[in-house]
Amino acid sequence: MIAGAHTLIFAEDADAARAFFRDVLGFEHVEAHPGWLIFALPPGELGIHPGPGWSGQTGQHELFFMCHDIGRTVAELEQKGVEFVGPIEDEGFGLVTKLKVPGAGEIGLYEPKHASPLTDFSD
Repeated sequence: MIAGAHTLIFAEDADAARAFFRDVLGFEHVEAHPGWLIFALPPGELGIHPGPGWSGQTGQHELFFMCHDIGRTVAELEQKGVEFVGPIEDEGFGLVTKLKVPGAGEIGLYEPKHASPLTDFSD
């Protein structure tokens, strides 16, 4: 059966994106090939949302990092020079914002309000 997931981020500037995950976010990594880093990610969960009519996003996939205190996490990352896109918004299911990844667009950050299969995020 499935034992894990390998997530890909396609970046216009892969070196800048890798440096961000290594140096700013501090993710553990291995060097699979010279200069090609593979990062360990925190535990994850997968949500399946409805397609057309709900958001028009069928076939699109997004990555969100989860945190316990979005205000504190944003402040800590801003001190490291991370730029955020827009304010923190309450979407009902959680508090959400997006951060800029140098050379690789944006990634969501959210503090869930819902139950989670992850023991570290359960109510």
